[in-house]
Amino acid sequence: VQLVESGGGLVQPGGSLRLSCAVSGFTFSSYDMSWYRQAPGKERELVAVISSAGGSTSYADSVKGRFTISRDNAKNTVYLQMNSLKPEDTAVYYCRAVRYSSVSIPYIYWGQGTQVTVSS
Repeated sequence: VQLVESGGGLVQPGGSLRLSCAVSGFTFSSYDMSWYRQAPGKERELVAVISSAGGSTSYADSVKGRFTISRDNAKNTVYLQMNSLKPEDTAVYYCRAVRYSSVSIPYIYWGQGTQVTVSS
């Protein structure tokens, strides 16, 4: 199982980045996908979620209207388009895959993370 994030980097406030998370080793289309982030000294927090078929999304209040999560099940990839970036968006961003068995046992996989730094 591999989840490989890419697309992070240094960007000025107000700028944009698109993160990608390429998945292999499991049936991507069966998993809900999420982006989390963790800033220095803070707990990891949920940023955005997309359902397995892509029909449902949700966002943290702090990123609503600025970030968009999407997925391409043919490419086994989930994306996070980040616009109007703020210094407080600086964090390591992680993708997560989750599905639940018929008896509600969770199967969870995490990526290694990609650094996003918003600074002038």
